[in-house]
Amino acid sequence: MAARDRYSRKLECAMCGNSGYAEVSEDDMPTRKNPDFTVDSLPRGFLTERPSKYPEKHMIRCRCGHVFKFQQKTVYAEGGEPRR
Repeated sequence: MAARDRYSRKLECAMCGNSGYAEVSEDDMPTRKNPDFTVDSLPRGFLTERPSKYPEKHMIRCRCGHVFKFQQKTVYAEGGEPRR
């Protein structure tokens, strides 16, 4: 089984200000066809609107109804930056 990079990333809704940290992982083999991006857990008030194996295409929905890209306006948790 291939190893996975795991990291936390802050999500923040631009509409209502709801925020929290998502736990995510992706394949650490750069030769793969796709990164096999997976959201392992989301903070309260967020859910996956449209999943994708690419973090820049994965869509999140806030409890207020606002939908945004996973990578839009996110901040890494202290020490949670992906290792590249």
